[in-house]
Amino acid sequence: MKHLYIFIILCVLAIGLTSFKTFSDSEKYKCMIQMTNYSGEGAYIVISLINPEGAYEKTLQVKGDDDEWYNTVESWWQFQGKVRADLDAITGATISGGERAISVIEIDNDKLDKGYKLRFESAVEDQEYYQDDVEFELTSQNLKSKINGNGFIRYIRMMPQ
Repeated sequence: MKHLYIFIILCVLAIGLTSFKTFSDSEKYKCMIQMTNYSGEGAYIVISLINPEGAYEKTLQVKGDDDEWYNTVESWWQFQGKVRADLDAITGATISGGERAISVIEIDNDKLDKGYKLRFESAVEDQEYYQDDVEFELTSQNLKSKINGNGFIRYIRMMPQ
């Protein structure tokens, strides 16, 4: 009888402990951005989630915290200007030529392997704007890869955290 009580108590404790565990519908990824060796001001970089139809769905990160220059990231600004999402929690400093920055972005699991893309747009004051400096399909494999850029970004590397 004593063993039965101990068994019941252990079962209740096990159920109680597992009920506090939360299961996330998203994962965090380290994102390293390595810039090319350009001269000039720091680059404004926007990381966006693009839906399978090619439209903006969500802004994941903004490198550049002076909203006066957001309009230089032209395509994203057209989306952001309509949506007016609060960016305070996802902004940081610009990244200058030759520098690298590591940040953490959170991606919903239901977006993986479903035709969604990550787009990295870049703009530098008095220089070019690259709408798709880096753009790739959001697949499990790509989230563990190094992907080359087309403009101010030399490459990005994604790593599950």
